[in-house]
Amino acid sequence: MRIVLYQPDIPQNTGTILRMAVCFGLGVDIIEPCGFLWDDKLLKRAGMDYLPKALMTKHLSWEDFLAHKAEGRLVLLTTKGSQPYTQFAFQPNDFLLFGRESCGVPDEVHQRADARLRIPMQEGERSLNLALSCAIATAEALRQTGQFPSA
Repeated sequence: MRIVLYQPDIPQNTGTILRMAVCFGLGVDIIEPCGFLWDDKLLKRAGMDYLPKALMTKHLSWEDFLAHKAEGRLVLLTTKGSQPYTQFAFQPNDFLLFGRESCGVPDEVHQRADARLRIPMQEGERSLNLALSCAIATAEALRQTGQFPSA
């Protein structure tokens, strides 16, 4: 299982997600361009000393990511998703895809996804923070597939 961040905008979210991924033993794919520089102090502050341990692959574009992607479903977490993530059967080799904080993912990415899931929220609310959304969905996917670290 891997986490995929599509052109992330906010360095603190990316740092937090990378830290979480290290703690859970997950790889992360970053699809560029990002809305920040990789030497950003906010990224480093959120990621702390976990960043050097991150199993991260950067891709220059969506097309580059697709060209190098291993076997597995693309599972997009989006406010436009029709199915709640709690009613989805995750698989061990899923790619959990999260869009930009500012605008999500473009239509071509939506169309390429094998599933489009949402996190249920109170009616009228727009969205959760990206790092929170990633943690919520990742924890459920790890729980369902028995992939939480045993230590």
